Order: sequence, then C-alpha cells, then structure tokens
Amino acid sequence: MATYCLTVARLQLALGHGARRLHVSAAYRAKANVSMSRFEPSSFINYEKLQSNVDIVRKRLNRPLTLSEKIVYGHLDDPHNQDIDRGRTYLRLRPDRVAMQDATAQMAMLQFISSGLPRVAVPSTIHCDHLIEAQIGGVKDLARAKEVNQEVYNFLSSAGAKYGVGFWKPGSGIIHQVIGVKLTGTLSGWTSPKDVILKVAGILTVKGGTGAIVEYHGPGVDSISCTGMATICNMGAEIGATTSVFPYNHRMRTYLEKTGRGQIAALADEYSDLLVPDEGCEYDQLIELNLDELKPHINGPFTPDLAHPVSDVGAVAEQNGWPLEVKVGLIGSCTNSSYEDMGRAASVAKQALDKGLKCKAQFTVTPGSEQIRATIERDGYSKILGDVGGVVLANACGPCIGQWDRRDVKKGEKNTIVTSFNRNFTARNDANPATHAFVTSPEIVTALAIAGTLNFNPETDFLTAPNGEKFKLDPPNGDELPAKDFDPGQDTYQHPPADGSSMKVDVSPQSNRLQLLEPFDKWSGKDLEDLRVLIKVKGKCTTDHISAAGPWLKFRGHLDNISNNMLIGAVNSENDAVNKIKNHLTGEYGGVPDVARHYKANSVSWVVVGDDNYGEGSSREHAALEPRHLGGRAIIVKSFARIHETNLKKQGLLPLTFSNPSDYDKIRPDDKISIRGLETFTPGKPLSAVVKHSDGSEETLELNHSFNETQIEWFKAGSALNRMKELQH
Repeated sequence: MATYCLTVARLQLALGHGARRLHVSAAYRAKANVSMSRFEPSSFINYEKLQSNVDIVRKRLNRPLTLSEKIVYGHLDDPHNQDIDRGRTYLRLRPDRVAMQDATAQMAMLQFISSGLPRVAVPSTIHCDHLIEAQIGGVKDLARAKEVNQEVYNFLSSAGAKYGVGFWKPGSGIIHQVIGVKLTGTLSGWTSPKDVILKVAGILTVKGGTGAIVEYHGPGVDSISCTGMATICNMGAEIGATTSVFPYNHRMRTYLEKTGRGQIAALADEYSDLLVPDEGCEYDQLIELNLDELKPHINGPFTPDLAHPVSDVGAVAEQNGWPLEVKVGLIGSCTNSSYEDMGRAASVAKQALDKGLKCKAQFTVTPGSEQIRATIERDGYSKILGDVGGVVLANACGPCIGQWDRRDVKKGEKNTIVTSFNRNFTARNDANPATHAFVTSPEIVTALAIAGTLNFNPETDFLTAPNGEKFKLDPPNGDELPAKDFDPGQDTYQHPPADGSSMKVDVSPQSNRLQLLEPFDKWSGKDLEDLRVLIKVKGKCTTDHISAAGPWLKFRGHLDNISNNMLIGAVNSENDAVNKIKNHLTGEYGGVPDVARHYKANSVSWVVVGDDNYGEGSSREHAALEPRHLGGRAIIVKSFARIHETNLKKQGLLPLTFSNPSDYDKIRPDDKISIRGLETFTPGKPLSAVVKHSDGSEETLELNHSFNETQIEWFKAGSALNRMKELQH
C-alpha cells in the first residue's frame, strides 16, 4: 500500500516572515564555488558550512535530526552557543537571500533607506508581479501596468541599483514558487499534488500548522514532480505553517538540470545526506495519507480549509445554498502555474475541443513566469487553452491577490468562481463579499469551467457535445518538464551595478504612491494607561481584513494613504457591521481608519481586541504598520497567526493573548484598558490588563506574550528599525 506521510515539526523561530524564505542551500562562501544562481555569480552555495553546523548541533542534541531541523540549525549564527529549547527559545539565523514582490518591496526599500545602511548584506531581488491588474489580456494589461505604476517601478529599479538589489521587471513572472519539498506515494488519474495540500488543509485547518514546519516524507514522495512539491509547499501557509519542506530526490535533481542548474544538482547529490531527514528522527505530530486512496478535492467557499471531495461538492453546495453555476474558472497563480499544470489543463481542454465543446464559464490563464509563458506558447498549450475559451493574462499574480477588474457581476451579487489559487477568503479575488470562491487543481478548474457547474464530477459524469453525443473526460496528462527544454522568453532581469552609491533615488513629497518614513515614537518607559478599544473584532480576521489588497496595492509605498484601509474588512462585534465603529470622543459612528485618525489627533492611544488566529493569511507587513501609524499600542486577541504576531512586534506594538480565552467576552466596546507590568517587561512573564467599564466597575485580566529579549528591545526603541539604528551608533 502506498502511503503519504506528513509530519509537523514545531519550532519557534525568530525570523518573522523571513522564516518562510528558508532555502535548502546555504549562501556562504563555498570551496566548490557553485553560484546560487546565474544572476549572482559571486554568491556561492556552501554545503560544507551547513554540514559543519548540523554536525555541531547533532552532537549537542545527541539524536537524529529531521530535515526541518537540519535546514534551521544549519543556518544558525552560532551553533556552538545557541540556546536550543524547542517551543521556547528563539533562534538567531542567517538567511541565504531575500526575495521581495513589488507591492511589499516598496515599504521594504523605504525602510532600508531609512536604516542608513549602504548596501544589502545578502543576495536580494525585487520581483514585479503584484501591481499588474487583470482586465483584458496579458499584453495590454502589462502595458497599462507599466504606465500606471511607472513611478513605483522607477523607484524600485533605482533603489535596487543603489543598494545592490536585483530587479525583475514587470512581466517576469510570480515570485512565490519554491523548490525544497519532499513527497511520497503514488498519484494517479484526476488526483494531483494540489489535492494533497487541500486534504491536509481540511485535516489541520487554517491554524493547525501554526508554529510548525510541515515536513513531507515517505515512499510516495518520488511519485510527485518537483513543481508538484512546490505547489504543496506554497499553499502550506494556508494552514498557518512557518514553512513546508520535502527531502531532496531525483525529481529535484532533474528539475535543476532541466533549468540550467546542473552544477547545483551535482553539489546537492554530493551532500544529499544533509538534504534528507536522519534515519530514526521523530516528529511532534504524524499524519498519514494513502495516495492510492486520495481523491480530487475542492475547498471553500470563503476559507481554504473547508475541504470537499469533488464528487461531493455539488450536493454540499445545494444543501448550503451556494450557487452551482460556475461564473469564472481561473488557473495559474504562484501555486499552480508550472509547465506540468498547464499541460494537464490543456489535455482536458483538448478533449472538449475535439468534441466541439468550449467553456460555459469564463476562463482565464495566468502563466507563472515569462519562461512558462514562452514555453507553453511554443508547445501549443496556450492555443488550446485559448481555443477552449481562455484568456491568457500577464505573468503576474492578478486575480489571485485581487488585481482583477472584474465586470461580469455586480458587487453584492451572489456567484461562484473556481480557481487554482491558494487563498479564497471573502472578497479576496474580486472585492465582492458575495463571491463564493473555491480552490482546486488547474485540471479540475478547467473541467468545471467547461461543464459550467459545481455539480460535475469528471471522474464519473458525462458532458454533452454540440451534436448531442455524450462523452466522459479521460484523466488529464502532462509532461513534467518540456521535451525541448524551456524557452526563456524575454530577458527581464536588471542586474544591480557593482557600485550603486552614486545612484539617486527620488521620492517626491507630492507623490500619493510613495512616502519616506518617519521613525515611530519610543516607549515612554511607563505602563500604557486608559487605551480606548478602537474595535472589538468578531470572528475571522485575516490580513486581508486588516489591510485589503486589490485596489489598495497602489498605496503600498505610502503608509499614510494605505492606512485608510486599516481594518475596513473586520466585523465589529458591537453591531456585526464592517467599517462602522463608534467614536467615543464624539459619540458618532464612522469608518475604522477615520476614528483611529481622530483618536490620534487627540492624543488618544488605542487597542484592537480580536478573536482566534488573528492575522492569518498573507504575511502582510502593512497589516502591522498601519495600526502603529494610526496610534495603536496593542492588539489583544485569543490567538495569533505566527507571522502577523512577529510583524506587530517589529513595529513596536504589543501583540498579547488572553491567558483565559473567555476573557475576550469580558471586553466591551466602550472600555478603557490599561496595560500594566511594562516596567518589568521580561520574556515569559505575563502582563496584565486593567479593564475599566463605563459603569465604573473594573476587572484585571492576565495577558500572555511571546516576546524574547531582542523583541523587547524593539518595543522599547519603538520598532525593530529604530533598534537597528541605535546599534549603528
């Protein structure tokens, strides 16, 4: 029996969202002198250093190590002296590289400019994939994006050149695809790698992987392609995981060789023991999946962990009143846009075309990169997908992140879309809260777009050709990698000059897209007294609810302007409304950002009170920057998504959790909250909240935190950036 094993290794890390960017390879000076990439010929992989670190830690711990531990401990700054107590200590790690997308890179580069540092310390790149809005088709949408975003692209290009950051121009492709996954088992028929993570999401839920690294292993791994592994890891964030990994195997070697990185493959072969778990290692939690029994899945709506077999979703939709008609099918995105994905989708589309059938739903195709776009165009996949009714969009994130100028339904109109994306939170794709979005594999999306309904199971159901002939779709097939090698397409990479110190980076004071940063104020040295409750959030509150994407992406480089979207998607517990809260200084109701600005103008600090897994979803730093900018001091919740919790700390805010989660119910919208114990703020020691009710009564609640000593220094300095500046003097 083929089994698929998923293991969860719980490690508490100190890298914030940077922890999600760990790579298997180490960027140290290597005697083998194998470059990390052809674009960074002087930055070498040094598995020898990685091996040394792992050997030191293995000897200290005196036990076999998981692959996750090897990756993490291999990147320790000081493997001899690092305190290692899993679940308690934070690790000081040296990342290999930094990769940024154009929306968040604006703020990252603005922060880097304000740090005063002359040049980046590790290989870094900016990828222009988020600011291209899907509207008509790839060529026209790309041209429009270049015009609309010219100021931002010029800023990123010049800042990259000045500070040593590589710049991937608009149209290059999507940043998020990873390599570094190990899988086991045997997939067949309509079942795809996407179904593995859809099933896992259903088991673990959106918070089940919080604080964990998910490590895949077992005999079924070798049946999954390298890009299939990437799909599974990519969507691992949707279960709250720090990251996901697969052990090195021949599928990865083949992919490296086919993409012009044979030297890296040879070096990985030489150090292959480093890139797999030790025999006899143990995990904190074990989930076993039998790939022979795994069926195609579709998850949603409104959350990526509501899992259904495709065979059941039609009946479930009818029971719940979800629209059965599929209005739009969308394939691509960072999660599912590989050559294999496009080939399998095209194989489904061709069967329909051969019978004279086209998509009943609208159908869009987003290539993952310029290389994929050029290769699928050369090999005929683009034509097949276009002939069946598909519109090929730009090599960008597009509808997956809300960059979609959708016009076929009105806002508020109930409708269903199916996508091969990774997230489907309310209004995520098209800003319409009534859109029921489901996530599944590209081949299932294609089949459902052809059928035009959720009530279609391609494994058993028949389609009707225009001549009345009934036919069933054969299982999809597609080459893992192109037989003719990849077509690189257009060269869209801008190398940073060896010395960019003379480069100028201009930010106009009149710009509404870019704004230089002012440092946040330092901690006063005293407890925080009489903080207003800005909003008590009810239920799910993702980073999309806190800082929406879509049309707001254009303000990612202007903190004051983008702060006008702060918490406008969160539900107010007082009235079950969004973006409608009471201003307790005026007695009137207003939008969340407006009330926050009024409080700030009147020197009134405030807190947000939230529910479980607050801040899940995208690792969006603006969701932490905006509350700090508008006068927030603390976010008090039942539990946090790990990445958002760290981001809040970096901006000098206090992310705190109720020691007793039911204390959430004790907070009233008109309360004043004082946070006590800050003068003796130390790791592991709870703080307290004195809650003053409007009727004159008071109660004291215990609040937990996960700050370490370094993070407490961030708080005292006002932010991590402020602390970095202090250390330079």
